Amino acid sequence: MANELRFRSIWISDVHLGTSGCQAEYLLDFLKHTECDHLYLVGDIIDGWALKRNWYWHQSHNDVIQKVLRKARKGTQVTFIPGNHDEAARQFIGLMFGEIKIEDEVIHTTANGKRYLVLHGDQFDAVVQCAKWLAIVGDRAYGITLKLNHWFNRARARMGLGYWSLSQYLKHKVKKAVNFVTDFEEAVAAEAKNRGLDGVICGHIHKAEMREINGVMYCNDGDWVESLTALIELPNGELKIINWQKLYGEQAEQLAALLPSPSLTPVLQLNKGNAA
Repeated sequence: MANELRFRSIWISDVHLGTSGCQAEYLLDFLKHTECDHLYLVGDIIDGWALKRNWYWHQSHNDVIQKVLRKARKGTQVTFIPGNHDEAARQFIGLMFGEIKIEDEVIHTTANGKRYLVLHGDQFDAVVQCAKWLAIVGDRAYGITLKLNHWFNRARARMGLGYWSLSQYLKHKVKKAVNFVTDFEEAVAAEAKNRGLDGVICGHIHKAEMREINGVMYCNDGDWVESLTALIELPNGELKIINWQKLYGEQAEQLAALLPSPSLTPVLQLNKGNAA
């Protein structure tokens, strides 16, 4: 069995390096076992908001940065699209950092000719745009929830139970949060439709999903704090959400039958719809 998954394109976002909630070890494992022609870093890769409040930087966070830089040096076309948490990088839009392009947004054309708007998405978040102080307060509350989530899942692991996201559960239960997510998705999709594009790929709300909205395909690549998801493009242009809830060595063998191509050794979950 090959130990490498090769895709045409990969999109990841909302890594939040610089926070204790970042699942850097899983992301590093994902990057070690995947190769692609195009790698898009769709915002909030480094959490500048959190680092201003309290410096936290684990060695694994360095390792992730080094791995991305190494991929760029070896020929992967890496594009970094800053988000609101790493908005300081927006002053460098249009420039190159090593072999990495820094862009505000891009249009990606898939192998089957579909055109997608790629952007972080905070431009469509009224809270971030109109009341940044409220967004920062919400971010701190979210950080507290993630800490509770960490200890809760350590207890679950001792009992032999799998990972369960407290913060995602709360977001799905609170009506206003659900309405916000729906409004965000529809607004981003409308922007792609207004530009005559086939779809949009974004991050920001930490909710991996693929669905058609008013005739365009809405794709969110999720995050590497809770869901551990990425969006990938297969060689034929098909897009899928990929989950990395376990390390490669723990999941590859049991799922080898999901994809017939030997160059696409499967992982824990690979689907067209919502991420678990």
